[in-house]
Amino acid sequence: MRRGLLQGFAFSVSSTGARPIQDSTKRPPRVNRQIRISPVRVIGADGSQLGIMEVDVALAQAVEQGLDLVEVAAAARPPVVRIMDFGKFKFEQAKQARIAKKKQHVIHLKEVKYRPGIDDHDFETKTRHARRFLEEGNKVKVTLMFRGRQIAHPELGRQVVDRVSQELADLAKIESSPSMEGKSMTMILAPK
Repeated sequence: MRRGLLQGFAFSVSSTGARPIQDSTKRPPRVNRQIRISPVRVIGADGSQLGIMEVDVALAQAVEQGLDLVEVAAAARPPVVRIMDFGKFKFEQAKQARIAKKKQHVIHLKEVKYRPGIDDHDFETKTRHARRFLEEGNKVKVTLMFRGRQIAHPELGRQVVDRVSQELADLAKIESSPSMEGKSMTMILAPK
């Protein structure tokens, strides 16, 4: 049997045809009759240990309480199952995921490009954009592009980059100092 990869889906290829392979890391927990290994360690709805028992007995207790039997630790021997309301459990998990996603803050890397012979007005405009990006909480990549023979005088570009870092020193710190990368000099500023 061979495994192939087709547009992000893994398939198992055999003489009978191709069928999707299940990814065991993202498999949802087994519920009620899906639990096949017996005996199991059972945890009650209130969190108390009910002991090790056969799956049928544990399922009967869950049905008697109007709840589900959910496998919480499949790798343990014997597997651990819990008596709970599975629909409510899934809802709570989804709710926690939404809250966690809402609280996370993504920092973007914005880029501002300069030239060695930049005029004062253009410099102020670009620096004002960089200031706005930093105030929004984003990192700023300052790129100084050299063209033609300007590359022979990197000190002119270094002066522009130093001037940018001085202008933004009140709300930014230098995360990576100016360095040459091909025909450009780059520096990364991060908000304080």
